[in-house]
Amino acid sequence: MIIQSKKVWVVNTWLEAQIEVEDGKITNIYPYGTKEVDEDYGEKRIVPGFIDVHTHGAYGFDTNDAEEEGLRTWLKNIVKEGVTGILPTTITQSEEVLTAAVSNVAKVVREGYEGAEVLGIHFEGPYLDQVFKGAQPEQYCVKPDVEQFKRYYEASDHLIKIMTMACEHDEDFKLTKFCVDHGIVVSQGHSGATFEEARLAIANGAKSMTHVFNGMSKFQHREPGLVGAAMRFRDVFGEIIADGNHSTLDALNNYYTVKGPNYAVTITDSLMVKGLPVGTKVLFGGNEIELYPDGSAHLTETKGLAGSTLNVNKGLQILVEKALVPWQTAINSVTINPARLINVDDRKGTIQTGKDADLVVLNDDYSVEMTYTKGKKAFQ
Repeated sequence: MIIQSKKVWVVNTWLEAQIEVEDGKITNIYPYGTKEVDEDYGEKRIVPGFIDVHTHGAYGFDTNDAEEEGLRTWLKNIVKEGVTGILPTTITQSEEVLTAAVSNVAKVVREGYEGAEVLGIHFEGPYLDQVFKGAQPEQYCVKPDVEQFKRYYEASDHLIKIMTMACEHDEDFKLTKFCVDHGIVVSQGHSGATFEEARLAIANGAKSMTHVFNGMSKFQHREPGLVGAAMRFRDVFGEIIADGNHSTLDALNNYYTVKGPNYAVTITDSLMVKGLPVGTKVLFGGNEIELYPDGSAHLTETKGLAGSTLNVNKGLQILVEKALVPWQTAINSVTINPARLINVDDRKGTIQTGKDADLVVLNDDYSVEMTYTKGKKAFQ
């Protein structure tokens, strides 16, 4: 198969090019018009497939539900927004619920599925700070426990690739070090860490930060907190929700400017109400949430933000068109940066010979014309 466009994102620029695919891999990149093609997308943009490393669910399904068909439906449909790789994400709950959740993802992966590729699991909680818990249920927020986490890890078939944790509660960084030894990314989040505590966690292996600005100690000029650490340590990855609700457009611009093109990771933090009608109310981690007209989800009781219903292609549009983030920084944040974060950049994240043919064709309004997963059209 060969497809072409006059705007293919290759080596951090728009190139008039053809992409040749065989057996799910990119085998050659030629100048535009070199060979006969199967699809000519003209002026439409072709970018690498999007990777969302922090997303709880959509279409009425939540990762904690542990329902095979719900997960399969999610994976099959998420490609319509250009997502080709995903980390289903848990929320703090009892050990029984979390074990069932990760076991369900592992079962679906073993048995096979259609759509976006499961690149792992993001284990958000239960080792979180109770003050900065956000929408996470307080009664299940507990101190880091290596032996307990080992049970989760085994139940997941070792699919857990990221764990969000309040590292200031991790005594002697025992769980942090266990994760590092097993190739699991430790992401500081839902944390009240001081700047110095955050720095020490990084020194002991923490590699990322979860939804920067949200669920963490704030920046003050005499106590920079976790937000300050996210800004200061520019070679530490940091997720951010680019919906314009969780952080203002100016805050997004500030953050991406500081992090530059290589360490910002755009996420959706989407909830099960994504794709459902405005006003829908559901339980999330045992707490009722409601979908607002602006696409945000809020706790019914406190009105606090609980998560988003963001589509990744819409997030890209917000970054480029509204937050005025440069193309390279914006595209990298949904492609190669998350791939580097979870160590799959040898096969994902860029349009390059030898990599998986995960490709997204975007219209001028950022709607998705077509998504290719390993060279195959992902929807009709």
